[in-house]
Amino acid sequence: MTEQMRTSTRDLDELRERVTIWLRGRAGQDASVSELSRPTSNGMSSETLFFTAIWGEKRTRCVARLAPTGEAVPVFPSYDLRAQFDVMRLARQKAGIPAPRALWFEPDPGPLGTPFFVMEQAEGEVPPDVLPYTFGGWLCDAAPEDQRRLQDSSVGILAALHQAPLTPHELSAIGTGGLRAHVEAQYAYYQWAHGERRIPVLERAFDWLEPHWPEDPGPDVLCWGDARIGNIVFQDFAPVAVLDWEMAAVGPPELDLSWMIFLHRFFQDLTAGAGFPGMPGFMRQDDVCRTYQELTGYQPRDMGFYEMYAALRHGIIMARVWQRRIHFGEQPVPDDPDDLVLHRATIEELLTR
Repeated sequence: MTEQMRTSTRDLDELRERVTIWLRGRAGQDASVSELSRPTSNGMSSETLFFTAIWGEKRTRCVARLAPTGEAVPVFPSYDLRAQFDVMRLARQKAGIPAPRALWFEPDPGPLGTPFFVMEQAEGEVPPDVLPYTFGGWLCDAAPEDQRRLQDSSVGILAALHQAPLTPHELSAIGTGGLRAHVEAQYAYYQWAHGERRIPVLERAFDWLEPHWPEDPGPDVLCWGDARIGNIVFQDFAPVAVLDWEMAAVGPPELDLSWMIFLHRFFQDLTAGAGFPGMPGFMRQDDVCRTYQELTGYQPRDMGFYEMYAALRHGIIMARVWQRRIHFGEQPVPDDPDDLVLHRATIEELLTR
């Protein structure tokens, strides 16, 4: 996890020329674009570009999100950027979530070779994925009260999103609701990503779900999907931007809660395995669920089931990311396909419960 993972085969200089031409068609012939850059510490799915756009009297720091090309071994089978664009606006307008201000959506693949959208870039700090924030840095080294403030405000994002007054039509436009539909979609994703080389530990986890299925999966809400602090921009330990809505779905609130908890556990386990203390008191399940209940009145339930499901979902994604690393020659093919899952030991431990 210490190396930047390659996510694109596109040339930045060529992209800058094409972005400039496209922006001039939108904002006028005096528009210009600074040099483009990519994130170095977060982001493994959609391609992300940073640049400054200048037109007229305006000078705006922008982020563009592009669907990856086929030769880049995409993490997901499809990228509905229109849906991401709409969900960001919905979260901002209906839930008061500080999603970035969406500027433009371009459905035509002609200008850059793929659909894309552009949003304003927020100023602040993001807990990094590479090297994970648990190894050190501004959050790991922060005072316990500041870490807790960041944790509680992150849970507050989920509380506000899940209580958003969305109509049935708005929810149905995002996707089919319900835990069953969500798991079925995940299995279809697994088949697409790993059907040619199956991963036994993930299939065992799928088999585990049915006999442990919740009696009452709970209400359907708008779920962020990739609900984790690495997708939040913070200022003074408070969220100022909530990013990456490509996994948004309709389902029980525990989907988001368990994902936020498990993603920290994933990084903490890596850190402890490397001999560092990390942040063992951060994002503990009891604390997160207690805060969520205080904010919403809803008591999260069946968290053991959702912890396993989060570990399984993350395993599918990370194994796909590792396949991309293999494709780009960044690591060899493992003899055991279970080794594509970086946290296989965690899943194996959960299977014994």
